[in-house]
Amino acid sequence: MSKAKPKSMEQLLEEALVPKDEQPYEVPGNWVWVKFGVVAKLFNGYAFKSTDYSDEGIPIIRISDLNGMETTPETAVRVPRELYNEKFLVRKGDLLIAMSGATTGKIGIYNSDEIAMQNQRVGNIKTINDNILYAAYRNYFVISSSTEISKLAYGGAQPNISGALIESLSFPLPPLNEQKRIADKIERLFAKIDEAKRLIEEVKESIEQRRAVILEKAFKGQLGTNDPSEKSILETSDDLSEKDVIPKEQWPYEVPGNWVWVKFGVVAKLFNGYAFKSTDYSDEGIPIIRISDLNGMETTPETAVRVPRELYNEKFLVRKGDLLIAMSGATTGKIGIYNSDEIAMQNQRVGNIKTINDNILYAAYRNYFVISSSTEISKLAYGGAQPNISGALIESLPFPLPPLNEQKRIAEKLDNLLEKLENEKQLVLAVEEKLDLLKQSVLQKAFRGELGTNDPNDGHAMELVKEALLSSSGQR
Repeated sequence: MSKAKPKSMEQLLEEALVPKDEQPYEVPGNWVWVKFGVVAKLFNGYAFKSTDYSDEGIPIIRISDLNGMETTPETAVRVPRELYNEKFLVRKGDLLIAMSGATTGKIGIYNSDEIAMQNQRVGNIKTINDNILYAAYRNYFVISSSTEISKLAYGGAQPNISGALIESLSFPLPPLNEQKRIADKIERLFAKIDEAKRLIEEVKESIEQRRAVILEKAFKGQLGTNDPSEKSILETSDDLSEKDVIPKEQWPYEVPGNWVWVKFGVVAKLFNGYAFKSTDYSDEGIPIIRISDLNGMETTPETAVRVPRELYNEKFLVRKGDLLIAMSGATTGKIGIYNSDEIAMQNQRVGNIKTINDNILYAAYRNYFVISSSTEISKLAYGGAQPNISGALIESLPFPLPPLNEQKRIAEKLDNLLEKLENEKQLVLAVEEKLDLLKQSVLQKAFRGELGTNDPNDGHAMELVKEALLSSSGQR
């Protein structure tokens, strides 16, 4: 049987090049649009057994090790060296990509002198020839294509992407020297943007620090709102007595003379939610506030699930102004102040912290106290990987209780001060968003040949394509 006749260069080019009418945009005259797989190949990983994991040996890079940019074996699991397989080898500079799951398309550029191996569903995108495709240019192209790669993912709730799909991407290939100039220009521009982002992080951290200081001062009576002529709650309310007061030797810190220290449960109670069945969820009815609906401040029923009205139970009722808190899971201690005229009900492991008497405890003061105690509440959580907190623990918190009018003045002062900080934070976040968009703009210009780096004397990238095709077809 005679051998198949080798394809001509014209045939190979027809398969490799992106047709003119399918090219995404115009590029300089000495560039060429080519299928990404002509100059780079994706190699799949291996399903290493968890029973082989050990404390020593060769690191295995899993999807969870990919962090968006630089990846190291620092936290990687390892397998014995006798399981070494060059087919799945990862070397310094290799471009790894998540092929499935919630982080499909997330990358990691391996940055370690220690060799590693790639786990299943971790792809390794390697250049076919370093004299055809510059690795850093390849990396920035894949970064710039992250949105397109995400769109290519298939599989619904468990998205996946194949090597064939990534290799089918349309790729703008410049001459090699231009690739290097572009990568260098991107790196320098990104370094400046990253420095600006670092400064923004410092500002954000400063805002949070100032926020913490303001809250700390508020509950020490140091915001300049105190009126010493006002009588303490102990003197003005029949619902509070000396037996409710924490002895002075047990005070966490000094407070003004007309304040008293009590356990939080003396003035507020935490009510647990109910385990509504997911089979009862419907498009209409009463909204159910779940832990996932608590966003750190204001909570509404906008995205809440609902149950039929016949399941209404006043015991689990949530009204406007109620203070809700996550009682378990990764977000234990996260709060949500319910802000809707529509009544709702609380799901299991959502606590509702209610004041016992509005003439003793002002709701907004209560809210700010819980916000300021978030770190302490997190520390009280128990249960290891699945932290939990009980109502009894929250109600055991020592609570500085000023006169009612002082509570109102403190809450109003906090409203004003924290609103200014929030406005400042929003301005900073807007700048941060612009910097992220600036990075996208840099990448967009880079792959259009608009960074001012192009040299028409570099020769034509078509020669690189031909070199790649000859190498891969074995005709060289």
